[in-house]
Amino acid sequence: MKKTNVPVVTLAIFMTTFMTAIEGTIVSTAMPTIVSDLNGLEIMNWVVSIFLLMTAVSTPLYGKLADSIGRKPVFLFGIALFVIGSSLCGLAQNMIELIVFRVIQGLGSGAVQPVAITIIADLYTLQKRAKMLGLNSGFWGVASVIAPLLGGFIVQHLSWHWVFYINVPIGIIAFLLVIFFLGEPKHRSKSKLDLQGTVWLVILLLALMFFLQDLGGNTNIVIMAILAILVVASAILFFKSEKKAADPIMPLSMLKDREFLALNLITLLISGVVIGFEFYIPTWMQGINGTNASLAGFAVTPSSLMWIVGSFLIGGMLGRWGIKKTYDYMLIVLVAADLVLILVPIYTPFWVFCVVAAFNGTAFGAITTASQVRSQVLVSKEDIGVATSFNTLMKYLGSTMMVSIYGIAFNTMVAQGLTKHPGLNQAMMNKIVSAENAKTLAASVVPQLRQVLFGGLKAVYVVSMIVILVSIILNQTYKDRKIIKKVKVVRYHKVSGYFFEIE
Repeated sequence: MKKTNVPVVTLAIFMTTFMTAIEGTIVSTAMPTIVSDLNGLEIMNWVVSIFLLMTAVSTPLYGKLADSIGRKPVFLFGIALFVIGSSLCGLAQNMIELIVFRVIQGLGSGAVQPVAITIIADLYTLQKRAKMLGLNSGFWGVASVIAPLLGGFIVQHLSWHWVFYINVPIGIIAFLLVIFFLGEPKHRSKSKLDLQGTVWLVILLLALMFFLQDLGGNTNIVIMAILAILVVASAILFFKSEKKAADPIMPLSMLKDREFLALNLITLLISGVVIGFEFYIPTWMQGINGTNASLAGFAVTPSSLMWIVGSFLIGGMLGRWGIKKTYDYMLIVLVAADLVLILVPIYTPFWVFCVVAAFNGTAFGAITTASQVRSQVLVSKEDIGVATSFNTLMKYLGSTMMVSIYGIAFNTMVAQGLTKHPGLNQAMMNKIVSAENAKTLAASVVPQLRQVLFGGLKAVYVVSMIVILVSIILNQTYKDRKIIKKVKVVRYHKVSGYFFEIE
């Protein structure tokens, strides 16, 4: 076995972290332009939801494969798949192609993110690991600041296709560094992959997403009935397979703990609120405020930055208030922030959205981090890894499902708005969401189009309000217990959720 060059491999990991971290924000920044160019306003939510779905369902499988056949081959496969998917996304000529290629990119992301963290754990002692994980997490913060500026620059001066192409050179360099400088012994593990459970989960979520999408589009009743039957059948088969699985992707036994169940359901719901805020605000900025692409993405940047603050403040909050009160206070913050988005007039200054983003980010960071650590302390030491994986899965599933629900609300209100204005059409709506393409529209129709778009965006945040209120209700369904375990904050990571070491 060749010796590992630790600094070089660490650099490769930091590069892949930056590559996957920048993906979410930069795509959201460019989405109005992509939608306008490819005429896909009605199905734009699929660009995000299908990526999240593929990442969600593949992450646990890659984690088990990394234990059984080794980190290196799985990591290399994930990088290669992500680069191939990114290249194909850049070549997409219509929304359907882009959605299909995002499947490939999402499957690559599912391997890159968790395996990178595992390799760091392999390379460094416990004393140095926290520092390396902290540095690795720092790339998420850097990406959240750079992505809007970079995305806006690319859209304005090159083309949206380069939003995906920029991943290619980064990925190729990281791939080569891992090939030549990472050495590892052969891995053998007896852990079994829950392939059956994964297959049924994918079928369940895809059927549910199609059902929700078609529900908003008033599709043929026969198709709706078939999809509904498929949802129910796949759900039943999934839960049956999980009961029999030796190492299930979703451990049903943990759900018997009322607090564990409630907190993870809240995680699922609030992760959906996160995606609703970060995905639709850039569209609001360009389509209604007329903000250029470079600046539009910065409206959500305070959320990413304050997320870090919230994740580190949570330790003190939990010590002072306990889990239940902490959740109540943070959920009230989200209610207030969302209420602002519902009540603001159509022409609202940019700084208002930045302030809302800052409050949202603090609450998002506190809630998701508290959910992670509480899920870990509620289970035995042997089940911490499984509890962490389950909590992470809930985050992805929440984002995936809620994007579809937001799409229904948005498209329904836009369709209703267009019926009230016979002179407007969907093609015009595809243009108004891009500040640049809106300039090609007749000045007389722009105010009406913005009013229609405004109605669609308001509907999104009304749905968010309902979700937050349901979360508050769920938070009242358990008793706050004092569980003594030694918890050490080791790093912040917005997506994967590995925040703590528990002794």
